[in-house]
Amino acid sequence: MRPQVLTIAGSDSGGGAGIQADLKTFQELEVFGTSVLTAVTAQNTCGVHGVEAISPELVTQQLDAIGSDFTIAACKTGMLFDAARIEVVAAGVRRHALNRLVVDPVMIAKGGASLLQDSAVEALKTSLLPLATVVTPNVPEAEVLTGMRIRTFEDRLEAAERMLTYGVRAVVLKGGHMEGESAEDLVMTESGAFILSTPRIQTNDTHGTGCTFSAALTAELAKGYSILEATVTAKRFIQSAISHGLDIGAGHGPTNHWAYAMYGEEDVTIESITTNHR
Repeated sequence: MRPQVLTIAGSDSGGGAGIQADLKTFQELEVFGTSVLTAVTAQNTCGVHGVEAISPELVTQQLDAIGSDFTIAACKTGMLFDAARIEVVAAGVRRHALNRLVVDPVMIAKGGASLLQDSAVEALKTSLLPLATVVTPNVPEAEVLTGMRIRTFEDRLEAAERMLTYGVRAVVLKGGHMEGESAEDLVMTESGAFILSTPRIQTNDTHGTGCTFSAALTAELAKGYSILEATVTAKRFIQSAISHGLDIGAGHGPTNHWAYAMYGEEDVTIESITTNHR
């Protein structure tokens, strides 16, 4: 039986991010995807043109429908919209013992639209992250979660260390917003830290990268791989998806979810690092 996984996120009508990107990624990595919808967006490659949240009651009903019938091996969250929906999601995760939880703290769309209300950040930190196996922020999201500016490598180490104190088992602080010839992701747990590096690709086809990366990580955790092994595969998956763009739309185009299977794995450099923060 193939592993069953769950995504709790918003819908992207353009198909490049959100629930749609997650389900495409799950399919490519050969796990069975289920979903709980938190919000509907009117969205394309040029931006978000409208958002309407799903009621907390219906979010709860969706969670209970999935939790009562499926054996969920791993679960991820994406766009959660506000504190009320974060609280019902956290309650559902606890109620149905949804282990191997990946939290992608979606806050801002590629076009700049806010996807998480400011009041929800504290709920994310106190209610959901303590339940999480992995949190996967980019640099702007990590700055919001930690309240600090991130400009240097030392800043990234400190930010990851702060996020571990929220109760999450591992932090994957993505490096797409940093400068340099390589895209370097920092993976930190209580027992060690690693840098995963791939060549930086100059392209506009980056819509849904965070959703796709966290979905790939979730799929691999569901198969029983370790956090580091799952993160390496997710890094390979998204590197391939970015490298072989689809040239769709007039704005930030979607990544290529077929690429990993069509073109093979991308090389990822793995470097173990030491830190004085612990």
